[in-house]
Amino acid sequence: MKMMFNAAVKDIEISGIRKFFNKIQHIDGMISLTIGQPDFPTPTHIKAAAKKAIDQNHTNYTHNAGIPDLRIAISQYMEQKYNLYYQADSEIIVTSGASQAIDTALRTVLSIGQEVILPAPVYPGYTPVIKQCGAIPVFVDTTENEFKLTAEMIEPHITDQTVCLILPYPSNPTGVSLTEAELKDIAELSEKYNLIIIADEIYSELTYDEKHTSMGTLARERTITINGLSKSHSMTGWRIGVLMAPSHIAEQCLKVHQYTVSCASSISQYAALAAYTAGINDAEPMKKEYRRRRAFTEKKLLELGFDVVKPDGAFYFFAGIPSGAASSEQFAIELAEQAKVGVVPGTAFGPEGEGYIRVSYACSEQQLTEAFKRMEQYLT
Repeated sequence: MKMMFNAAVKDIEISGIRKFFNKIQHIDGMISLTIGQPDFPTPTHIKAAAKKAIDQNHTNYTHNAGIPDLRIAISQYMEQKYNLYYQADSEIIVTSGASQAIDTALRTVLSIGQEVILPAPVYPGYTPVIKQCGAIPVFVDTTENEFKLTAEMIEPHITDQTVCLILPYPSNPTGVSLTEAELKDIAELSEKYNLIIIADEIYSELTYDEKHTSMGTLARERTITINGLSKSHSMTGWRIGVLMAPSHIAEQCLKVHQYTVSCASSISQYAALAAYTAGINDAEPMKKEYRRRRAFTEKKLLELGFDVVKPDGAFYFFAGIPSGAASSEQFAIELAEQAKVGVVPGTAFGPEGEGYIRVSYACSEQQLTEAFKRMEQYLT
């Protein structure tokens, strides 16, 4: 029987990160520097709140946008942390992870044939959704500007079909962020061309040198802010994300969200309530450790001849492989097979990533030390 599929789905490829992982997962004794999640446990008080919610039978559907107390807590948290205010009852939607928030935002704003501008290299989770909407991703190569996307770089790519700009910062895979001045320029550009901005700020709590500036404070009426607890509170598996936008945008996003998941997990929402209240500073000890690992990783990469742009946040280096090395994928395969160290080839984040690998320092110092020891032996 001939199967009929949506053409947009048939054209989607499995994530390059996952495809590469499948190639090397059979290797025993490998140290993985590929991981995109914190290696810390979820804080104890958050887990206790979830257990309490189960015991109190909070196991029913919640409001589509999330339990009211949680949305109030999120509103207060964002205002305290970033001077960013959204109304709890009409401008905040609790989602099943930041990925679902991104999906909801894109499906809300895009129509067939419209264009979306985004930096490259970039996290591979945006493009498939854009294409499923019948829209067109337009990539701006940032490799010549230390992975910074600027207004000056964006403007030549704007056409009559451009409706949206995606700003992921700090970035996955580069860890590079944007300053307030750079964001102001982009805000002015978006006003000039009437663009919607989707600001993916999931790593906002993991910035090391300068305080994170949220685009919603600069272009509130045209910004959809994406955030969540996966990185800040080590809650990747709890699947709690947040979509925040002016009420006229959030109202439309809620329709898409409602018919996609109804609501986020009730138990996870009660855990999130603890995270956004009692756990408002839970990220601080993690950030302190990441800052130390960042320094260690940078030192080792430079010693081994990698080209390094120091990341502002997240927990990744997007490092240029030493001259004379093979392609990114071949380098990563040989490193896995011969040194038993796993990294992600840069091409998993688009063709602009050729010549680079992504190295995660979201693992213990002991693992990092042994991994770089093995890399040194392989390279020499």
